[in-house]
Amino acid sequence: MRPRDPQEPHRAASPLELFFDLVFVVAVSIAAVQLHHALTENHLADGLLSYALVFFAIWWAWMNFTWFATSFDTDDWLYRALTVVQMAGVLVLAAGIESAFVDKNFAIVVLGYVVMRVAMVTQWVRASRSSEYKKTALSYAIGIAGVQVLWILWMVLLDGTAAVIMFFVLAAAEMSVPVIAERSGSTPWHPHHITERYGLFTLILLGESLLASANAIIEALHDETALAPLISISVLTLVVTASLWWIYFWPPHHRAIGKFGNSLIYGYAHYFIFAAAGAFSAGIEVEIDVLTEHSKLGDVAASFTVTVPIAIFVLGVWLIAIRSNADRVVNIAVPVGALLVLFDPIIPIPITLTAAVMILVVGVLVARGPRPPALGRSAGSTPQRPA
Repeated sequence: MRPRDPQEPHRAASPLELFFDLVFVVAVSIAAVQLHHALTENHLADGLLSYALVFFAIWWAWMNFTWFATSFDTDDWLYRALTVVQMAGVLVLAAGIESAFVDKNFAIVVLGYVVMRVAMVTQWVRASRSSEYKKTALSYAIGIAGVQVLWILWMVLLDGTAAVIMFFVLAAAEMSVPVIAERSGSTPWHPHHITERYGLFTLILLGESLLASANAIIEALHDETALAPLISISVLTLVVTASLWWIYFWPPHHRAIGKFGNSLIYGYAHYFIFAAAGAFSAGIEVEIDVLTEHSKLGDVAASFTVTVPIAIFVLGVWLIAIRSNADRVVNIAVPVGALLVLFDPIIPIPITLTAAVMILVVGVLVARGPRPPALGRSAGSTPQRPA
């Protein structure tokens, strides 16, 4: 398993990586659906906590595979087989999401997660056969394997508040493995490839919002009394989703991961960006329930289930990619726009203000354009990687 060239020209996502992403479409969709049910039933705290925990498992497993693939994707038969095993783990995890939300039973989620991570350990053991990266690869393998033992003990021994607290401890342990392992020697990675992979996962999550937009039209066809509001929210959802896409893909993301510290921020901050994108689609579904009188939430609370995820998404993208590539006008317009959407609940028509603000933000981005790279900056340098 020889490492890939981090300067390889025209490196792009492979068919296997795209196939791998399909199972995450399933997991993300189920998580968004369960969050929607929890929010519309007014189980805000429980729903958000369950979503945060489940989404960590989805995000971290996807991210670890992605960063490993950018370094060691050999695409031989064993690499493919182990990737399919990881896909099986994702499907098991997805099957357990409902019980995690409804019964607070994370056993199936943990089982699927451990299957994914054990396959990842095997990949790292294979990579350790390279003398150049042997110590780093073994550090990854040992660290990941050790944490999986702790996850199994967590599942068996703890429940209630103690389980929640220990979850965050183990999540921190998972995220510390790359930081510790990379000290033994930095593995190679390709900046354009890795940022393309993040962009593709963002598209998966934004696709959930497009589904919500279609659902609004479907509901309108079955409820003539709410026809106009439902069609309006469908159109506005499409506008906002397109704006989020425009905002995310405006900056040159590959410039954001040239240094180790920046790479950590970029990789880990995407948890909030991804989770917010998934939650946005759930919020739209809650708004549809409110319009059709199927929700226990009031109008104001329902609006916040839409606007808060949008604000988090926009602020997250601004912090990790836009801020360092934009001029003063853009760096004022984007965060101010993200905060303005939080005032949307005062408007009687759902997400109207949000759509208007997002259009204005996109207009500023189109007018200004990203700043060119500084002279002497090596945008493709890849000294270290976060996961």
